[in-house]
Amino acid sequence: MSTEPHDDEQEDHDEHRFVTASPDNMSEASASGEEEEEDAVRHHAENGGGGEEESGAEDEDEEDEEEEDDDDDEPALKYERLGGIAHQLLLKDSASALAYANQRLALGTHGGKLHVLGLDGQLIKPFAPHSASVLDISMDATGDWIATASIDGQVAVFSVTNPETHVFNMKRPVRTVALEPNFAKSSTRSLISGGMAGNLVLHEKGWLGYKETILHSGEGPIWQVRWRENLVAWANDLGVKIYDTHSQSRITFIDRPKDSPRADLFKCNLHWQDESTLLIAWADQIKVARVRARPRKSAASNHPALLVEITAFFQLDCMISGIVPHPMIPSPSAPPEPLPAKANGSVRSTKSPALTSFLVLAYNLPDTSLLTDNEAATDHAAQARKLAERPELRIISRGGEELSSDALGISGYERWGCNDYVLVDVEAPPHRITPGAALVSERYYVVLSPQDLVVVKPRDWRDHVAWLVERKRYEEALDVIERMGSEASADVRKEDKHELDAVQIGQRYIEHLVAEGEFVKAAHLCPKVCGQDTKRWEDWIFVFAQKHQLQAIIPYVPTETPTLGHLVYEMILAHFLTHDRQTLLQTIKSWPKGIYDISAVIVAVQSELDRAPSSSSMKPTGPDTVILMECLAELYTLNRQPGKALPYFLRLRRPNVFDLIRENNLFTDVQDQALLLVEFDQELREKRKNEGEDIDTDPIAAITLLVDHIHSIPIARVVQQLQSRPFYLYLYLNALFQKDPSLTFAYADTQVRLYAEYAPRRLIDFLRASNYYSLEEAYNVCNERDLVLEMVFLLGRMGNNKKALYLIIDRLGDVNRAIDFAKEQHDDDLWEDLLRYSETRPPFIRGLLENVGAEIDPIRLIRRIKNGMEIPGLKGALIKILHDFNLQVSLLEGCQTIMNGDCADLVHRLHRNQTSGFFLSAKTICPICSKPLGQTPQSLNLLFLCRHVVHANCVEHDSELPHQPDPTLVGMGIGGQPGLSGKIAFTAILKAKIGQGCPVCHKQSEGERT
Repeated sequence: MSTEPHDDEQEDHDEHRFVTASPDNMSEASASGEEEEEDAVRHHAENGGGGEEESGAEDEDEEDEEEEDDDDDEPALKYERLGGIAHQLLLKDSASALAYANQRLALGTHGGKLHVLGLDGQLIKPFAPHSASVLDISMDATGDWIATASIDGQVAVFSVTNPETHVFNMKRPVRTVALEPNFAKSSTRSLISGGMAGNLVLHEKGWLGYKETILHSGEGPIWQVRWRENLVAWANDLGVKIYDTHSQSRITFIDRPKDSPRADLFKCNLHWQDESTLLIAWADQIKVARVRARPRKSAASNHPALLVEITAFFQLDCMISGIVPHPMIPSPSAPPEPLPAKANGSVRSTKSPALTSFLVLAYNLPDTSLLTDNEAATDHAAQARKLAERPELRIISRGGEELSSDALGISGYERWGCNDYVLVDVEAPPHRITPGAALVSERYYVVLSPQDLVVVKPRDWRDHVAWLVERKRYEEALDVIERMGSEASADVRKEDKHELDAVQIGQRYIEHLVAEGEFVKAAHLCPKVCGQDTKRWEDWIFVFAQKHQLQAIIPYVPTETPTLGHLVYEMILAHFLTHDRQTLLQTIKSWPKGIYDISAVIVAVQSELDRAPSSSSMKPTGPDTVILMECLAELYTLNRQPGKALPYFLRLRRPNVFDLIRENNLFTDVQDQALLLVEFDQELREKRKNEGEDIDTDPIAAITLLVDHIHSIPIARVVQQLQSRPFYLYLYLNALFQKDPSLTFAYADTQVRLYAEYAPRRLIDFLRASNYYSLEEAYNVCNERDLVLEMVFLLGRMGNNKKALYLIIDRLGDVNRAIDFAKEQHDDDLWEDLLRYSETRPPFIRGLLENVGAEIDPIRLIRRIKNGMEIPGLKGALIKILHDFNLQVSLLEGCQTIMNGDCADLVHRLHRNQTSGFFLSAKTICPICSKPLGQTPQSLNLLFLCRHVVHANCVEHDSELPHQPDPTLVGMGIGGQPGLSGKIAFTAILKAKIGQGCPVCHKQSEGERT
């Protein structure tokens, strides 16, 4: 993998390839008034050709294509300058070293100053430990103790929270220093330093102060040292060595290639990724060293317990100013992983560590002569004229593949060399992005240059959305927000609400789609964007209407939640009325009523119907006319005007029209629609008949409706409308007559004609049941149609019985009918005419003989038979007469026997009832006066054979009744005869006086209640 350094000539040409970061984050006001350099990031895609050599002869088309590819690739990192006081500190001094621990940054300067800063860039505490440049800084895990190495030959150790300070004078410039990892809690408080003297010195605190132990020397200057747990790694001119503090022995040596460039120009970068993995980046090479325990089989007394393996090695096309591990970040649209639950105040995770790549701070050489062996002979004046290129942050995979590359907009980058840059990684404290959100841990980086502190953060889903929106890839942005769900709103900072609001992004997306002419896609997006915002809905609907694309958004227009203004829905219905009337009908049926002005829509539809050519006919013919009528019928129904909808339902032949009339009591509305109703009903019956249904027994719905509601639908109006259709008039008048014959008295003559025309068999029944028709007109009608039976009946009613009889005999030849007619008339002369007419017709004589009875004496008929006349069946007729006579005699005798028996039974019952006793007391109530019979011992009571007992004074003419004799006087022979004869005599006198008998039975016979 290699990257061609940019030539000076191409730098201006490629300026437009840098993407400017937010000015709020990446730009600081210059106190000197100098114009700030534009901050930008250039991103190289994996496939975009960033790793291939570029030829100066490339044409402009290829460059444009490459630039487009670069713009389409999303950067993996985002950048901003450290805020707070950091920028002001570097206005008068330049930075030389940087370290991080426990939410604190330690910034060293070339002026020998040390500034302890918070992660927000605010100053925590300043120090002035040196008189010359601070070359290296080391902090313990607590961030409280800080060690600095300076070119002035001193190593200083001091605390942020207390005044304790230790200074070690090493006599020669000190290049590097490293504190014991657990320095604050360690009893020895050890540190290791090294520099131009070539000695790696261990400083340990004892009873009498610090003592110094030289761990290594004699191989040139110590360029860098890093301490992690029990392992110490340092670099000198020959290579990198690792020392084990537990065994107090060196465990490995990793040599430096002989053709490596000068160590003082291109520093060595050592970084412990974890307790056993060391990253080594020196010049243009990267090595990954893995420390592990030595296998027991190969262990020997003269070998250390640990061994080191080089697990990866690759060479870049640039110099390396810094290296840190970089986790393999998931898709930017994925939410940050919340921290695991805390146990006893510490964060513990059981998850396996994520795969990591390398974040490399790359420095592109402005002059390749620095890499040759004759550096001393280099023309420094020529070299000074070559300006440095922008440093780059590259993400390198474990396999050595470049995943991304960003060029940093560092202030004054033209003047800085490879050793002027520092890269540190920062573990931000767990925090909530918004109140209520989950705790997240954020890892980011800080890039140091002499005049800049740039914070480098991995891009998250919010940045991904912003990047997509910037490139007008709104659909993808909305998909990301939708996938985030509820976390999207909880994860968005207050200041980013507007930029990451799905509604705002959707609004811009719709605007973009409308501008591009993709109206269907824009309409599909409206429900998500507009939601419950009625004004936003209405604004977009009007935009689509102005663009003549209303049909695209109509399927998505809400009708309930939310409900828009009437004008919107009326505009949509007007659009359907003009362009798609079938959809208009479906829309009217499906939309809830009340969301638009129904009256206004009715006027518009009625206007269109009036212009239709076939709308004036009773039955619509054109398809548009049918649809418009259906629309009006539905609209009137929705507007609670079923009476106005009824004519359209009738013309449209709706099957439920009769139910509609009954349910809404529309009988007065159909007064003038009688003919339409009957026609419609007959069509329905014909249709059912053609389908094989039996309709003969079913009542005619229209006729039944008209007949059942004659008070709302006057008979005269219906008759007037049905005059043009006599058959319908016949059905109506016949139904009326069946209900009440008096209802059609005014139309009796019309009914005669109608019956004669459409139901001749029923005419005779009508003639017999009705008394309101004209006999002469009825006879003429029957005579015209040769209806003999009806003529006979009419002649009979007119009194012309003889003519009627002749019609029966001459036209019908039916002797039985003639006999029946004669019986009905009860006219002896008519019988004489029938006998005279039958004298010469043997069939009639036989018929008379077979049907003689009380009306005609058989002897009278037999005497009229002429001698010698042959009468077929005469013998049988005579035998029948005799048989009937014997049968009558037998019946009379049987009836007499039965009557005699019944009389005897009744007499016996009467005698038994009159002679049997019944209970009677003094308290028995008189049925006449309702008083007790025994009012006084001497009162006279009358007992009748019907078992009624009354007071004697309750009988009419009671003053004429004799008084009952006193029993005492009678016994003495005074006032009456003693004994039974006296009682009988007294009873006879009473019976003679009471002429009407029992007064109770008398009143009951007159209908009075007793």
